[in-house]
This record gives sequence, structure tokens and C-alpha cells, in this order.
Amino acid sequence: MTTLADRFSLKGQTALVTGASSGLGLHAAGVLGQAGARVLLAARRLDRLQSAVAALNAEGLEAHAVELDVNDDGSVVHAFARIEGRWGPPGIVLNNAGVAASAPALAQTESQWDQVMNTNLKGAWLVATEAARRLQAAGKTGCIINVASILGERVGGAVAPYCASKAGLIHLTKALAQEWARLGIRVNALAPGYIATELNRDFLASEAGQRLMSRIPQRRFGTPSDLDGALLLLASQAGAYITGAVLAVDGGHLVSPL
Repeated sequence: MTTLADRFSLKGQTALVTGASSGLGLHAAGVLGQAGARVLLAARRLDRLQSAVAALNAEGLEAHAVELDVNDDGSVVHAFARIEGRWGPPGIVLNNAGVAASAPALAQTESQWDQVMNTNLKGAWLVATEAARRLQAAGKTGCIINVASILGERVGGAVAPYCASKAGLIHLTKALAQEWARLGIRVNALAPGYIATELNRDFLASEAGQRLMSRIPQRRFGTPSDLDGALLLLASQAGAYITGAVLAVDGGHLVSPL
């Protein structure tokens, strides 16, 4: 008999997490590892991953560092070839790598636009398609989870390229889910709201941040652990019939009145 715990278990799975050297990516890698997966932490620079991998290993989790630049197709192909040669194609891929450029639209430069779009949208596409290509060739199923944002559904000030990239990522998620369903590859998106991390903690504590919090129905910012349940649902067999979904984890922010 398959228990509920069995359905949420990731034992025997290999999970690749991009942008995993710190923040939400590192946290997510830990969650997937605690659920039983072998976790591969990917980022452009291996030196930034070593301490993260060591910390997870110290917790008794199997974690490995993978050099991967999501902006570079050659880097993506090379990374997946190395992964597949050692562990087989990863059955779980979390497209977490992302950047933002904060400035009014008229002050944004073409290079800023390119950096945001290449990392947040093109990078996710490169990783997702390479993962699916290798899963199909191996005759295996899997799941791809794209980290979008509630700013792909609504907009915020002075982050137009970021909003555009996340809106594109949401639609890409749905398009790939439709194409790959018959391959047994599920594609879904997480759309976090405002999650408190080391990078934004000072802003969220400021007067402007408190005004922002007042518009969230739950009247609080999220924590990384608030994403855990949604992540495990989409990564595990508990979510086997979910594909093409965009799961907002935002304290009700998207349904707050205008």
C-alpha cells in the first residue's frame, strides 16, 4: 500500500537546482534533500557552491556542486552531460536562477533588459529543454518547476524587465506543459510573493516595506519555509496529475483588492 508519506517522498530521485549558491535556491535544495533526493546545486562559480554543499552534507544530505551558467547553451549542455554520465538525467529540475534590475523603465538600459530576460526566461528555457530532451532519450519521466513571481501576474514599480520576464516564464511553463504531457514530463511554476531573505530584509523592515505588507491579506511577508509545501507537492508523486499550473505562494497578495 502506498502511503501519503510515500507519495511525497523523493527517495531515489536526482534533483537539479539552478541559482543554488544562496537564498531561496539553497533553501529549496535543502528541502528536496530532506525529502530524500540527491541534490545537485548549480551556479556559475563552483567556489560559491562549496560551502553550501558542505553545509548540506553536514546535515546528512547527499549534495553535489555543478558548474552551470544558464545564459550559455554550451554550459547547459556540458553540465547535463556530466550529470547524466554520473547519475542519469535529473528527474526533478528547479529553474530558480534569476536576477532583477531596479530602475524606472526610461532609465533601464538595453544591457539590463538583456541580462534580466536572458537569465530569467531564456535561461529557464535552455535548462528545461535540455532536461526534457535527455529524459525523453532515456525513456524516463520527470518534472520541471519554474520559479516565477506574482509580478508575472501583476506589476511592480521600476522592475519592468523583471515583470516581463516572469510573465513570459509563466506562459512558457504552460506551453511546455502542453507539449510534454505525453512524454510524462510535468511542467509547473511557483509564483512566490514577497519572501523575506537576507537580500531584501532591510527594505521589508523599512516604512515603504511596511506599507507594502499592509496590502497583503495575511498582513505578513513570507518566509522561505512557506514555499516548502508547494515545492514538495510539485516535485513529488503527490502532484502527479498537476501540470501547466502556476501556484502562487503569496499570503493572498494576488487577490488583494486594487
